[in-house]
Amino acid sequence: MPVISFEQPDRFVAGAVGEPGDRAFYLQARAGRRVTSVGLEKFQVTLLAERLEELLDEVLRRGGAPAVPAAAPAELRDDGPLDQPVDEEFRVGAMSLSWDPEDERVVVEAQEATDDPADETDLGAADPAVAVLRVRITAAQARAFAERALRLVAAGRPPCPLCGRPLDAAGHVCPRQNGYLG
Repeated sequence: MPVISFEQPDRFVAGAVGEPGDRAFYLQARAGRRVTSVGLEKFQVTLLAERLEELLDEVLRRGGAPAVPAAAPAELRDDGPLDQPVDEEFRVGAMSLSWDPEDERVVVEAQEATDDPADETDLGAADPAVAVLRVRITAAQARAFAERALRLVAAGRPPCPLCGRPLDAAGHVCPRQNGYLG
C-alpha cells in the first residue's frame, strides 16, 4: 500500500465513536473533500498527544522555532465530531514523530499494524505493502491536536476512587474491596 500523505491538512484530529467503555479511537486527516481515518488504541492516542507536547516543548526550549506556541491557539480548538462516514483505512501499529526545521512542521507517521513485530520497529525499513499515514502539521496545529486528544481520553469512564480502574455504569469488581461490586 502507498504512503497516504497530507502535506497541509485542513484538519487533523483524534476522535472516538461509541460510548465510554465501548469506544473505537481514530486519527483522522482531511484536506478538502479527501478524508482518511485510521484506527488505534486509546493508549496510543494518549502517547501521541504526550509525545507531541514533549517534542514541541523541546523545540521551544532549544529556541529552534518562533512558530512554536507555548499553548494551543484558541482559534484552532476543534471540538467537532469526526467527519462521517468513518471508514477505517487500517489499524495503527507503530507511530513516529519528527520536527522538520526547514518547514517548521511536525511530521506524524502512523504505520499499519502487522503480524511481524520487526515491521513495527523501523518505519523506514518496513514492508512496502504496509500502509503509512503521514501528516505534516504546523506547531500550532500540533498543540491543538494534543489538547483535543487529551480531552478525548479524559472524557472516558470515570476511575474507581479505590483502585483507579474504569467504572462501568453498573460498577465493577474492585480488587481493593476483595472482589465486591464497587
